[in-house]
Formats: sequence, structure tokens, C-alpha cells
Amino acid sequence: MKILQTIPSQATQDGDGVKIARVADFAGKLLDPFLMVDELKSDDKADYMGGFPAHPHRGMETFTYIIKGGFEHQDQMGNKKVIADGDVQWMSTGFGVVHSEMPIADAEAGMHGFQIWVNMPAKDKLRPALYQDSTETGLPVASNNTGAQLKALAGDWHLAGNNVESPINNLAADAAIADITLEANGSAKLDLSDRTLAMIYVHTGSLNGIAAGNMILLDNSELTELKGGELGAGALIFKGNPLQEPIAHMGPFVMNHQHELRQAVMDYQMGKFGAI
Repeated sequence: MKILQTIPSQATQDGDGVKIARVADFAGKLLDPFLMVDELKSDDKADYMGGFPAHPHRGMETFTYIIKGGFEHQDQMGNKKVIADGDVQWMSTGFGVVHSEMPIADAEAGMHGFQIWVNMPAKDKLRPALYQDSTETGLPVASNNTGAQLKALAGDWHLAGNNVESPINNLAADAAIADITLEANGSAKLDLSDRTLAMIYVHTGSLNGIAAGNMILLDNSELTELKGGELGAGALIFKGNPLQEPIAHMGPFVMNHQHELRQAVMDYQMGKFGAI
């Protein structure tokens, strides 16, 4: 595995005081088309029980994945769903979404999950919003005989001759996301060359000697060989095709130019996004 760069996550807070670890690139220089990867991982309910009260978005996609615990999602489109252990949820916000994500009672035993932002191309930023989750379909899993298991969260994936495709497969910029689990000293080989960008976020144990909490940017022109540490490993794998468009970002809005951000704020204040 050829590593281009390792980026450590940074501790921060969002929502109503929720503690998270974040890797972000709103300049579009390193992670394009991904904008942000937030990890929420805590067994202390004080770190997350404030949740994420109602707030708007425009011009980007949110992708939520829960490993442990769960949130109840609600939005102005009428969706009200519990996203819990093993589930994913995708919102392509387009013109505008208002949603909330609040911890479920069972989450008091601990929470581990992610929210990932994917940029949308300029041509799609004002189209109607879309919503999809995996609560009824489940997600496909592929495994090999060397201690690896890959869950396709979004898009298409290949492991040891097994092809799997998530029912959620229309993310912007051909983005795809998987969660790979390696047993102690387990291994896997992945060909990630079908997209321009490839990167890995280690969330559990260690992977190729790199500890949890780090994003690894890859040269995916060669085969990616993964090896779990003595305690195994868990990691999210990302791939996509950079948009290479200008980015204007302010809070929950991601557009291409500053005047578009001002319009987003005006539209939200005028109630054009709707309400929960």
C-alpha cells in the first residue's frame, strides 16, 4: 500500500455539544469530492445526548453510518426513521433540507458512528432533495479467507472475487464507502483504481501500523494491501472522482460562490426549505 499522506482527526464539537473527531477539507485540495468525515465514538452519554437539533443544509450530501447506538432522524420531507447498529442513511440535500438527529434511548450504552459530507456538482446543487436508508434492505457483505469482511455502505465493491453493491449507489461524484473489518493479523487486497481518489479512515485497532483516528490518502494506481494489527482493525474505505469545482462553505451550506451562500441563508430564513 502506497501512502501519500496521513491526516490525524481533530477533536471538536457540533450540534448541541456533541463531541466528535473530524477530518475536513473545505478547500477541496485533498479529499475532493469528500468534504468532511465526523466520527462520534464514546461510551459516555454526556458526549452525545444533546444530539443534533433541527438545522438546514443545501448543496451537499450527508451520509450517516452507525456502528453502535443510534439516532432518530426526522426531516421536512416527512421521513422519520431510527438509524441504528449497521444502518446507513443518505440525504442528497440539493435545494434544501431541514432535519434533526437525536440519540435513541439505547444509545446510552454507547455510541459509535459517522457523518460524512460529499460535495455535489454545481449543476445539481439546487435540485430537489433525495432521501434513502438501509433499514429495510440491509447491506451486502463480502469476505475472504484471510480474516477480512467488507460491508458495502454505498456504491460497488470487490473483495477476493466477490462483487457486492449497496442498495444506496447514487452518491454524487461516483462516491462509494465501505467498512472493512480485519481479524487480528488479518489481511485483504483491494483494487481501488476504478475511482480517482481513494482513502481510508481507521476507526478501530490499527491498520498497517497506523492507529485509529487517522485518515490515510492512497496512491491507488497499485493494489491496496491491508493488514490488521494484533487486536485487529476496522476502517472506512472511501473512493470517488474529484469535482474540481470552486467551494464556498458557510456552516451547513456548501455552494460554489459567496453570493450563492447569501441566497441560501435568505431562502432558509424565508421558510423556503420547509420545516419539521
